[in-house]
Amino acid sequence: MTRLPGTVAVLLLDQQAAIEVAIACQAFGTPPGGHAGDWYDVRLCGAEGAGALVPLRAWFDHSGPVGAFGSQATHGLDDLVGADTVIVPGTGDVHSDPPAAVLDAVRAAHARGARMVSLCSGAFVLAAAGVLDGRTATSHWSHVPILARRFPDVQVDPNILYTNDRDVLTSAGLGAGIDLCLHLIREDLGAGVASAVARRMIVPPHRAGGQAQYAQAPMVAPRNGGAGLGEVLEWAVARLGQPIGVEDIADRAGVSGRTLIRRFQAELGTTPSRWLLLQRLARARELLERTVLPVDSVAERSGLGTAPNLRAHFARAFGLSPTKYRRDYNPSFSMSSTSRSFTGEGRAKR
Repeated sequence: MTRLPGTVAVLLLDQQAAIEVAIACQAFGTPPGGHAGDWYDVRLCGAEGAGALVPLRAWFDHSGPVGAFGSQATHGLDDLVGADTVIVPGTGDVHSDPPAAVLDAVRAAHARGARMVSLCSGAFVLAAAGVLDGRTATSHWSHVPILARRFPDVQVDPNILYTNDRDVLTSAGLGAGIDLCLHLIREDLGAGVASAVARRMIVPPHRAGGQAQYAQAPMVAPRNGGAGLGEVLEWAVARLGQPIGVEDIADRAGVSGRTLIRRFQAELGTTPSRWLLLQRLARARELLERTVLPVDSVAERSGLGTAPNLRAHFARAFGLSPTKYRRDYNPSFSMSSTSRSFTGEGRAKR
């Protein structure tokens, strides 16, 4: 055990992801069966004080609220300042700061030495309070460009599930928030207790990889809405399984390689070679998710050549192997693997 569980203050804000408030309460609110030691004292802290009804929102796909309901604060901001751990669930407004009283309380808690934790877009609250200045932080992959733009003093890492920078921790999306809560329990009370909580929540106690594996495939369309490189991009995407390279794209566009690089930077914000690699990785992900093709066939059809080359690029981009990715995201493959195991086919091929 590295620290006593102590008090956990969950900050309640208007326009907040209600499910992330629930995750914090589920993880820290009740000890797992058989646990006889110390446990956390969870406090729902609102700006209006104990008894205030905070109108939380239910959010869908980060596109806007689809419903609202109230959560009653059990404590006020003074109790947040005095807590051992402060958890800030995701906020629905990533473009403006919360009230000054909230930011003052967050700063005061951090100055006292509280462990500061954000779930998903809760990082924007910590950043607005200056807690993340000079630190590595993350948020949901769709929010990291906004976080980096609004708070240039924060070192935003879009490729990880959560960060652990001494006494300040941030997480990516919804699932990563669960990962981070389990990590905190593991730090405080050990792996056995964290695993028991994970079993109760029916989630893995630890996940491999980073959030890049969950991000949407890179957009094909250029920034200018279809002009410029649009046609040549569609041509290249249709031929990802062929050995085309930057020179072939330049020839198709009727420009020199140097001009092509300038146009890619202007219209897509990246280089032709980087864009081509991202498209091939996206095609490999699609094949892994939707087919049971062998890994070497996936590598060939996505234009990455060989299975070792696919594995190397996959590990670098997503932090896990193609086989692990397929196991997590292709139910058909998992079922076919189970069927082969039961029939003995899998053993025969070993």
